[in-house]
Amino acid sequence: MKRVTFFSIFSFVFAFVSIAQDKKEQDKKAIKDMCGCYDITFKYTETFAPEIDYEKKMDYTASALELALPIVDEDDRISIQHLLVVNDTMVIKHWRQDWEYENQKVFYYDKENNWVFKTLPADDVKGQWTQKVFQVDDSPRYSGSATWIHADGKHYWENKTDSPLPRREYTKRSDYNVMLRGNRQEITDYGWVHEQDNDKVIREDGKEDVLLAQEKGWNTYTKVADEKCQLAMDWWKEHSPFWANVRTSWDVIYNRQGDLTLVKAIDKKPLFMHLYPLEKMNADPEKITAVLSKFVADPKTAKSETGK
Repeated sequence: MKRVTFFSIFSFVFAFVSIAQDKKEQDKKAIKDMCGCYDITFKYTETFAPEIDYEKKMDYTASALELALPIVDEDDRISIQHLLVVNDTMVIKHWRQDWEYENQKVFYYDKENNWVFKTLPADDVKGQWTQKVFQVDDSPRYSGSATWIHADGKHYWENKTDSPLPRREYTKRSDYNVMLRGNRQEITDYGWVHEQDNDKVIREDGKEDVLLAQEKGWNTYTKVADEKCQLAMDWWKEHSPFWANVRTSWDVIYNRQGDLTLVKAIDKKPLFMHLYPLEKMNADPEKITAVLSKFVADPKTAKSETGK
């Protein structure tokens, strides 16, 4: 009887572990299915504002050709670098997304270029993947943890988290300072969709957040032949060693306790403009770290711009 009981328990545990492993492999496949060459359309429209006198802003639409490359493919971590192809003649390093399994270390955006680093309880992230999104210069944007869902023929991940203003608005608007992003990334038969339900929020110390407006975002990634992105593939072969050094330098900064506040500009130039000359000389991590360190500010005394 004892043998039967032990065998039954062992079989149950083995089956449970197998199911969890199969689920993880499904998750990894969905994440890596976001890699490839894509025609992209970006569409955003404001849908609601609580104040009747709010003037709805113009819709935003754009299109692009983009390559998404897996630059790290490990059991618990997948990193995807996005590269824009402009007019078939120029490549621009775009955003990066890192996916980490059952990850406990996250950064949450607060406001005024400040991120709060936290360690989540292990039970809270069981079976989940953290998506960490980075700017063109590999500085942080936002992160969040959630479970990939595979049901009824659908494969999607969704999360809600705070972020800085999007690039399409941060130089044009000052009427809000935080975007509460509702992100849903779903794999489709033609590629994938990044659906967004965003709140544009006014955040001040000691006060409750104020909702200015809401918007709907629909970014469609339609897979095309890899040959269309050959220019980006060739560009990355040449430039990837430098950006590997940049990531190494950032990792030193990210391995911290407490907040991270970044200066928005030095000598009236944002960080990515300071990295351009270093990229041309393929600078080593020591030189890169020296530049990045100048942009790390004391959150109590940080200004929007220094070194004028």
